[in-house]
Amino acid sequence: MAYVISDDCISCGACESECPVNAISEGDGKYVIDADTCIECGACAGVCPVSAPSAE
Repeated sequence: MAYVISDDCISCGACESECPVNAISEGDGKYVIDADTCIECGACAGVCPVSAPSAE
């Protein structure tokens, strides 16, 4: 299943630059992941300082 970003997101942008398929974009108050584009690699989760991205 695609990764999702929780409300713990602090909008630092670390995850966006790590995504190899550009599935992450800045949303309203937090970053969001396009589930149709996400390849479930976990790169975003590995760089997030607050552990906001997780597999759903």
